[in-house]
Amino acid sequence: MKITIDNLSGDGAIDYTLSLDGSVAPRVERVLNRPSKLSFSLRANSNGFVIPANGARVCLTKADGSFVFTGYLVQAPELEYLGVGEQGPVYQYKLAAESDEVLLDQKALTNRAPYVAQSAGWMLRQLAQELLPGKFDTTAVEDLDAIASYAASPQKKFSEHAAEIALAARGCYRAVNGALLFAPVGASSYPINESDADFSPAGLTLTQRNVVIDDVTVVGLEEPQAYVRDYFVGDGLSLRFYLSQQPFQQSYLALIDEEYAGTALDPTTWILSDPAGALSLAGQSLQINGGAGQDGKTTASFIQPIELGGALELQHGDVSFIGASRGVIGGLYAGAIATTKCLAGFQVTPNGSGSNIQALINGAASGPVITTTPGHRYLFTTYVYSREVYRSGEAYHSATHPAGQALGGAAVPADIRLVLEVQDINPSVPSSLLAPAIVLYDDLMANGAGFCTYALVNAVNMQCSIAFTYVTHISTAEVRLALPNESYATQLVESLSEGGQCAIVGSTTLDFYPQYVPPLNALIVASYRGRGRGIAEVVNSTKIANLASGPDDGVRSVVRTMKVPSARTQVDCENAALAILDDASTAAWSGKYETWSDFLPGSAEDMFPGDLVMVNVPSRNAMFSAVVRKVSVDLRDPANDRGMYDIEFANDLAVPLGHQEEEATRLVSLQDSPARLSTEQVGAYYLANLTGAQITEVSSTTVQVDTGLAPAAGQGIEVRIHDFGWGASNDRNLLGRFTTETFTLPRLARTQNYFLRLYDSSSPPKYSRYSAALHVDYPL
Repeated sequence: MKITIDNLSGDGAIDYTLSLDGSVAPRVERVLNRPSKLSFSLRANSNGFVIPANGARVCLTKADGSFVFTGYLVQAPELEYLGVGEQGPVYQYKLAAESDEVLLDQKALTNRAPYVAQSAGWMLRQLAQELLPGKFDTTAVEDLDAIASYAASPQKKFSEHAAEIALAARGCYRAVNGALLFAPVGASSYPINESDADFSPAGLTLTQRNVVIDDVTVVGLEEPQAYVRDYFVGDGLSLRFYLSQQPFQQSYLALIDEEYAGTALDPTTWILSDPAGALSLAGQSLQINGGAGQDGKTTASFIQPIELGGALELQHGDVSFIGASRGVIGGLYAGAIATTKCLAGFQVTPNGSGSNIQALINGAASGPVITTTPGHRYLFTTYVYSREVYRSGEAYHSATHPAGQALGGAAVPADIRLVLEVQDINPSVPSSLLAPAIVLYDDLMANGAGFCTYALVNAVNMQCSIAFTYVTHISTAEVRLALPNESYATQLVESLSEGGQCAIVGSTTLDFYPQYVPPLNALIVASYRGRGRGIAEVVNSTKIANLASGPDDGVRSVVRTMKVPSARTQVDCENAALAILDDASTAAWSGKYETWSDFLPGSAEDMFPGDLVMVNVPSRNAMFSAVVRKVSVDLRDPANDRGMYDIEFANDLAVPLGHQEEEATRLVSLQDSPARLSTEQVGAYYLANLTGAQITEVSSTTVQVDTGLAPAAGQGIEVRIHDFGWGASNDRNLLGRFTTETFTLPRLARTQNYFLRLYDSSSPPKYSRYSAALHVDYPL
């Protein structure tokens, strides 16, 4: 072994091998998805001995040059006085180092929106690049599975984020010699077989815990539940309308908040493609002067996908045109940046010395045209409304569902409403700042994409500047208003200063601003998702039956609260429960194996946490696979590259590897109690939700309902006054069962609720997971 220390004083790495204290063996500790540690002691053995500096770089290598440890001293040497030698006082210097990611741990992340729909490897590479651009080699970072959403908090260190990301993808990371490595757990496997000549029976300790699980309840986060539509009528005076439920709310943390204050686009926010050098920053704005002359060549795009879930406001910016332009501003693209793949954006085309602005929908120009006026400024804004807040599920792993074979992670289909508007500002007319925006497009897009590439600019040849860009989530409530005998128009639920017409106050009331009081007989529809706790119970029916005996019903229950990966919905909770039951199909084994480096399992050169050991010791009735969780190496014979390895391992039932639980438990109301599903029923138990259900006509005694879905043979639609009691045996609050898409319901009061679910003829019948909730508040 050779140990070198670079005190970062300009003298380079110094060989301290001969100064190692022979009475204390250097010790390397490696723990799964945590920084490695090295502890060792030195003795001053010459007049030229240099005391290592705090923060110095340490490398421990074998004779063949392979690295055992690389990192940095994390504290000043601890001195121990040993006495007086021939050359004066003699000290022992105790040193402690941590692996290379300590450099990343010393940096704080900036506040930013969560990563969405990106691979675990991409997230690790991005975190390292944001903290120390270009410092770490990430070519050995594998992608592994996509993670639905991950929030990188500035309050956590890089190594903590890396551990959570690795856990969510069932991967393992480590940092060695300025490089990050990331691979699936079990990428390397080694046998511990008692028939091997090098097997050490005395070095093996095994523990089998009595852990039996066949009934798992998983408690998740607050989730969007009922598909609610509230109907009101304006009386010309009222500003406040009372919602029937509390709308589910997303985080309002901005996805993009860019004011172009620097000298170049921030590479942690934007991906720049600019072969013609047309894009630059000047005067606190993005300047666009020309382009490559081809579609999709000169672009500034957001570094990660935009999730088209819940409600989004995309303020593409305050744009000043200085010449005829061609290109697309604020485009949402399904894949590559190309006009034909633009789901929604603002198409700009030349018109003499000015330009025309028109909505671009599914690659085609649509709606009215605005012609630019010299000296005017134009505010471009896109609003996206989806009844599905999350457009993909979380992915969960187990020993039998490793990286690449996750449970969950499915795409969530949804229709999306797109609203594109432009505000024309004349600087010489201050009132134009408050003038209503011109709506270029307002319509539904069936089965809209779940995730899009967002390109602020796709310049073929543009002459303009953009002063800011701001993208954020807004209230998930979609409010639409129709004057008598006119079509519905979307009303922005936002602060008045941001151009809103109404706001949701106290989570239960819809308040219009005085400037926008709904006229007499105006029809108002507020569409949103209700809220409730995500929770699921899944059982292994076969295992329960095998354990049942006499008074023992065979049920072995646990309740888990997910932290990583988070369980954002009931579907996530079900998949998390499946993963836990997967790991509960074997016995809970853990153990240790001590051996010299010469006799490592499978003739391994080295071993690391995340490796797989296959234990085959029939004399102890032990035949199982487990993941190495910790490796400690005492270098007792460093001169000959020999050390004693202490290898700790466990399978997922003994020490969970596919998830991390929260310590605090959440109280779950009886109303939140889910259906008890078998493992076979998960994914096949619930029928489709009636997401498109709406009221089409209201009279003093009846309402006409269109559910948006025609029941198939053997199916029907059950309607109740309250959102409980579902089932053929309960008629207490039943309003009727129907086999047609449209039907008439009685109206008994000014305000009335109707809850609808699809059901079938199976025994017991299956139902929709969530209700469609229709609420009417019309004068009689």
